[in-house]
Amino acid sequence: MSNEITVRLKCSIKEIGNILEDKNFKIIEKFILDDTYFIPKELDLKDMSYRDILSKAILLRNITEFIPERKVVKLTFKNKQIDDKGNILKQSKVNCEILDAEAGKAFIEAIGYKELMNIKEYDKSYKRDDFKITIKDIENGEKLIEIETVEDNKELDTIEKIKYKVKQLELPIDTNDYFVKKAEIVLKNILLGGA
Repeated sequence: MSNEITVRLKCSIKEIGNILEDKNFKIIEKFILDDTYFIPKELDLKDMSYRDILSKAILLRNITEFIPERKVVKLTFKNKQIDDKGNILKQSKVNCEILDAEAGKAFIEAIGYKELMNIKEYDKSYKRDDFKITIKDIENGEKLIEIETVEDNKELDTIEKIKYKVKQLELPIDTNDYFVKKAEIVLKNILLGGA
């Protein structure tokens, strides 16, 4: 089971791209991730934490890839084990690729779910050796980078090793939170009326 860190950028998307290219990282993927979150219709949100609400969500994920070029639609369910401090201890997801987003939405609604929110992001993945960094430009929101552990590489197989590698690169990032949860941020803004 892989894990990942997600941190805020302290620079523009263009600047981080230039920094990574100067450090010999190459672009390997470029895509738009368009996630619509659905929750059970009977869920009473007022007495639930953002994390509890999201733990019940099913995502309808539209992926438009430019490098390589293709379009993918998936239903995704994420499972995250998070400690009291907000650190992600373990996470997994189950994906089911489907043929049509509208049919997927109709199916989700037919089994008693309603739309909660939509998050659209513009992503670029850079790679040097086994080390992959994905830049995430969230529409109307955060600028992040995400780095996953690499299970079959002893130098990159734990969160602590990933953090160490990131520190060595001296990237302009905010290291106060290695587990930024974009869905919780967006949900909080929605439920608090854009506050």
